[in-house]
Amino acid sequence: MSKTGGCLCGAVTFELAEDPKTYGACHCQMCRKFSGGIEMSVQVMPGGITWQGEDNVQTFASSEWAERGFCKTCGSSLLWRLTAPGPMQGMLILSAGALDSLDGMVFDNEVYIDHKPASHAFAGDDRTQMTEAEVLALYGPTE
Repeated sequence: MSKTGGCLCGAVTFELAEDPKTYGACHCQMCRKFSGGIEMSVQVMPGGITWQGEDNVQTFASSEWAERGFCKTCGSSLLWRLTAPGPMQGMLILSAGALDSLDGMVFDNEVYIDHKPASHAFAGDDRTQMTEAEVLALYGPTE
């Protein structure tokens, strides 16, 4: 069964082409401001999501190389999308909270770990942890 989800008011819904096996956390300042805390998310490659009510998704260019999307009716945080040219262009980081269920998924990564507030900690440390420099080297603009 495919993973489904949507915004708080139901104006935007989606279905993922493949069931994600993992989800992660981002500690960067923009994600904290966008989500109101630690941004828990799922990576979705281009073409991996089907939207209903996509005209209700408002986007905001949050940097020169990415945008964020939210429901323009209820304000629910929905996504971060890589807009910079390159092999990963169009990749989505979908807000895990927008999924109907995280059942069967494993929390396996944290990014911008060097921006994590000292008071935030998750149980165990058996997940990939990347600093800002490591994330930018992998996904950032190449120009």
